[in-house]
Amino acid sequence: MPTPLRIGLIGAGANTRARHLPGFRVQPDVEVTTVVNRSAESSARVAGECGIPRIAAHWREVVADPKIDAVCIGTWPYLHAEITVAALAAGKHVLTEARMARNHAEACAMLEAARARPDLVAQVVPSPFTLVFDATVRGMLARGELGEVREVTVTHTTAIYASPVAPMTWRQDQTLSGHNTLTLGIYYEAVRRWMGEDATVVSADAAVFTARRAWPDGTMAGVGIPESLTVLGRYGGGARLVLHLSGVESGAPRNEMRVSGTGGSLRLDVGARTLWRATSPGAAEERVAIEGAAGDGWRVEADFVESIRTGAPVRLTDFATGAATMRFTDDVWRAWSGETDA
Repeated sequence: MPTPLRIGLIGAGANTRARHLPGFRVQPDVEVTTVVNRSAESSARVAGECGIPRIAAHWREVVADPKIDAVCIGTWPYLHAEITVAALAAGKHVLTEARMARNHAEACAMLEAARARPDLVAQVVPSPFTLVFDATVRGMLARGELGEVREVTVTHTTAIYASPVAPMTWRQDQTLSGHNTLTLGIYYEAVRRWMGEDATVVSADAAVFTARRAWPDGTMAGVGIPESLTVLGRYGGGARLVLHLSGVESGAPRNEMRVSGTGGSLRLDVGARTLWRATSPGAAEERVAIEGAAGDGWRVEADFVESIRTGAPVRLTDFATGAATMRFTDDVWRAWSGETDA
């Protein structure tokens, strides 16, 4: 009988409970044996609700436990690098939630630790919004069906920070989230998969409109991460990259990605999960059939387990890709903030 792969959860937020736990449980001979959350009470609650047999008092207990083979890190970004480096040094495979780290320096430390242990799997949870569309879009671009790409645009707006009395969250706290701004890294990683190359940041502008907000317990704190961001980038072949991300746009949210070329354009309506193509200027859009479309394309836990068991390389997302995304995130931060040590 195969030896079960034993996994410890470090941080068990909404995505861990909704995605990772069910994803691991459908894998043969995989056991989630331990969980540690931000408090003993929340650890016990998750363990009871999810049927996890053991709770730990601290994440270091999970990393040090010889009966655990791999860890799934679901904490906020401020702990990703420290836990990852310790887990790899202790001989544990690592699946860490996006965003990879708070900044590029931390991501590089994680990448260095992974390269020092090539026998272990080190994977970042991939940007999920385009997974089912990626093969189709990449294929069309590789075949030149859009001609010469001229512009890639991403627009993602919500009203999450529109109200000045909306509560403070970890996503706005620089200590907890670092340079991760809105959904910048998530969408840049997806675009990078399509384009197959990195973009150079040309300029960026951002704003914090509500300088202080209250945490749910009433404690006031300064908002350190922009509530609105616009980025202009450029690819080596001359195509432009335009990203507009906002948390202060009231009304219906906008969530789309476009690739425009000399032979037509693609528009992914992320919210509606539909891909559209226009073949000439002024032409009506036609819906694109998706190659091998099934579900939402999520295979994170299955891929992680397969890499551990077979030695297959990590496809989505390896640490080198995660570090490249964090480098772009830092470059954007420098461009709008003027900081030189980001």
